[in-house]
Amino acid sequence: MTDDTSLRHLHLRAAGTSVVLELADDLLPVVRHWGKDLGDLTGADLTDLSTAARALHGDSPFDVADRVTVLPEHALAWTGRPGVEGSRSGRDWSPAFRTTGPPETSTGPDGTQRVVVRAGDVTAYLGMVLELELHPGGLLRLRATLTNEGEEPYVVGAVRLALPVPERAGELLDLTGRHTFERIPQRTPFNAGVHSREVRTGRTGLDSYHLMCAGEPGFGFRDGQVWAVHLGWSGNQQSYAERLSNGARLLGSGEALEHGEVRLARGDSYRTPWVYAAHGTGVDEVTGRFHAWLRSRPHAPARPRPVTLNTWEAVYFDQSLERLTALADLGAQVGAERFVLDDGWFAGRRDDTTSLGDWEVSREVWPDGLTPLVEHVRGLGMEFGLWVEPEMVSLDSDLARAHPEWLFSAGGRRGLDSRQQQVLDLAHPGAYAHVRDRLAALLDTYDIAYLKWDHNRYLNDAGHTPGGEPGVHAHTLAVYRLMDELRAASPDLEIESCAGGGGRVDLGVLDRCVRVWASDCIDPLERQQIQRWTFALVPPAWVGTHVGSPRSHTTGRRHDLSFRAQTALWGHIGIEWDLTAATSEELDGLARWVAFHKTHRTLLHTGTVVNGDHHDDATWVQGVVAPDRSEALYGVVAVRRAISGPGRVRLPGLATDRRYRVHVPDPGGDVGPAVPPWAREGVTLPGVVLAEHGLPMLPLLPEHGHLVHAQEV
Repeated sequence: MTDDTSLRHLHLRAAGTSVVLELADDLLPVVRHWGKDLGDLTGADLTDLSTAARALHGDSPFDVADRVTVLPEHALAWTGRPGVEGSRSGRDWSPAFRTTGPPETSTGPDGTQRVVVRAGDVTAYLGMVLELELHPGGLLRLRATLTNEGEEPYVVGAVRLALPVPERAGELLDLTGRHTFERIPQRTPFNAGVHSREVRTGRTGLDSYHLMCAGEPGFGFRDGQVWAVHLGWSGNQQSYAERLSNGARLLGSGEALEHGEVRLARGDSYRTPWVYAAHGTGVDEVTGRFHAWLRSRPHAPARPRPVTLNTWEAVYFDQSLERLTALADLGAQVGAERFVLDDGWFAGRRDDTTSLGDWEVSREVWPDGLTPLVEHVRGLGMEFGLWVEPEMVSLDSDLARAHPEWLFSAGGRRGLDSRQQQVLDLAHPGAYAHVRDRLAALLDTYDIAYLKWDHNRYLNDAGHTPGGEPGVHAHTLAVYRLMDELRAASPDLEIESCAGGGGRVDLGVLDRCVRVWASDCIDPLERQQIQRWTFALVPPAWVGTHVGSPRSHTTGRRHDLSFRAQTALWGHIGIEWDLTAATSEELDGLARWVAFHKTHRTLLHTGTVVNGDHHDDATWVQGVVAPDRSEALYGVVAVRRAISGPGRVRLPGLATDRRYRVHVPDPGGDVGPAVPPWAREGVTLPGVVLAEHGLPMLPLLPEHGHLVHAQEV
């Protein structure tokens, strides 16, 4: 960290990224550069960089805001979205913050560079603390804390943080989607105005933007500079790209608060979620910075990710000890290491219309409790996991009948029914204690290593009773607190975040969970895209990727086992298939794929994720490269018929100055004899040849694929 005391510049550098902060004239920090590493800069260099960044004025000195702070301010002539929206009975709506001392800088034991800036507006009676950190992997994150220092309450409308991007960032990319069809990329020019993605469903969203990217036009996975932001928050949120007519461009993000949701009494504070930001050459380098951050966290999984058998698509609500022990036996036979009992184990839950909130084991289905099943599973050497949906309540439940006041209700009315359920407002102490105590009792009674934590209904009309005030913010914090409390009481407990599929995938929930369910759709063709873009933020080891039945339950498509298994291979692999209906040949084939995954699990779960920018988008190339680049595994998939055939496929990420032995593994034994000699016998080539010239790929039918394994020699 370089410090120039004359104008108080800070130059933060890590892993090829530079962030230059200017803290002059008692203003909040101005980011003068965020992007590629600028190298060693002197104090004079930093001063001249800021001087050169001063924009020329037009007809008026207000035409150009040449000091856009990370919390954009109207008072500094920023005419776009302000960093702070709020008022005190209509007053103090345009604060002008001034720093109250020099920035506090430090470097943590792991190399994280940290800057804290304290400021206030004595007229508006507001205090502000800004925190900014640059991780050794190049990930930048920042957050703000707003404090009311006046006698009257201050109503917060929004607190947004923003980072500038250069004019050459002319194209935007984010993602959208819906149930069973998440993570669909969309591109648009970075036009004048605001491109905003807002979530008001009380969770990150099936249509989550995931990453808000701005980049050089035509940027791909491997080429073109890219700047990206993500909000680490699991409730309502907003991220946006803004371009003013004078050319200024920002990427910004913050929580989406309903009117009156956050009211600060004197001395109260509102702290924003962390805004995460990364720059890189191509999306893959941006992805690498997010992955390095997650892998460095204290709660990152240290042990191999257990192969998981989930019962949902095998039995749905038709549960019995006999049926499930038979399924567990076959799961152990093919190599499963964790068995998860899904929905239907509690109270009167024989379908999806009843009993959410009544978290007592069904005596009708399980007269001896879950003990016989748990003991059988544990006797097979597998962990036991359980599905729960703690935030939801069925209207046909003992809980809803006993405590209707714990359900969200805005304006004295009940919200629209959805999925025959409502949402339990965990900001009510009684509701929170009820759910906590029921879950804790289950964890105390049974040897449960894993909770699949679902969230299937939007938080629309989410009013806190009895007054009906907006409640999503407090509920989201309560969910975090509940997860934290359960994990503190059961330190070995692992939690998966599921929300109607991939509806709660963000770095806020991933402070508590070590797995996300990417989608309720496990059709391997759909999963190719869903997983590719989920991996853009989340490392494969955190993403549930299951082998489904031959016919997809959500799309009706049929696929060979090889395509289903190869698609599931890359993440936290699992099985979502009634194995009691599988043939012996299918069981043998699945066992071979599971064994192959276990053999390469360390590479798959610790390596660098890479994607090939292929000449024909009918052919997709993905892979992982070992951190020391000594080994790599790639998948080549035909998502549809190619116009000209796959041709040569380049293998990204290898060390260009090393030599690699390359061949095509065949875990399923179905590649067939009609393959090029190199694929069967192997070939040794320099990394630069494999990356730039590539190899002729095997002929592929649509919705089929094969693997390529490279090892340094």
